Amino acid sequence: MFTALAASALALSAITTPGSVAPAEAPPEQVTISIVTVNGSGCPAGTAAVAVSPDNTNFTVTYSDYLAQTGAGSSPIEFRKNCQLNLRVNYPQGFTFGIAQADYRGFAHLAKGAYGSQRANYYFQGQSANATAVHPYNGPYSDNWQATDKTDFASIVYAPCGEVRHLNVNTELRVNVGTSDPKTTTSFMSMDSTDGNVDTKYHFSWKKC
Repeated sequence: MFTALAASALALSAITTPGSVAPAEAPPEQVTISIVTVNGSGCPAGTAAVAVSPDNTNFTVTYSDYLAQTGAGSSPIEFRKNCQLNLRVNYPQGFTFGIAQADYRGFAHLAKGAYGSQRANYYFQGQSANATAVHPYNGPYSDNWQATDKTDFASIVYAPCGEVRHLNVNTELRVNVGTSDPKTTTSFMSMDSTDGNVDTKYHFSWKKC
């Protein structure tokens, strides 16, 4: 399926690798990521962390206070939570990278008639924000949720070779009362790591310069 993220990648074709170029193996040296800035109601200071896998094929972002809710016991501003991360990816010279796939996970409890959504986009510093992929969920629902955004290889956007470009990762959770009773029911969606298992995962696509 041609995803919204794939469409946005085409819009940034100036730094898109040709489809005939095969992906490279991950760099042998350990890749690291540092959080340059973090903003948003879904990730107060100290509640977001980033880690690169030992084989340099992906990195994960974990949250510990990322929950949107509405209905009984909720304040009017809690229906929407967001997080904006600005990341510096440190990798060896001679390589560059793009994001081939993003996996988002969490837990949702939506009363009958309520509905929610998870939104996300990512883009390199200096580029226009890409289109946002939206994943809707409808109540009644009370279970883990998972959403995947995958970009076709020919449409992956890579950071320009030889330049330092920070990666911006933006996410949002939104919950709406809908036709549920806001006085007797509470609905929420979370994207946090309270059980030690829930995180978001971004899969690298590496290319040699």
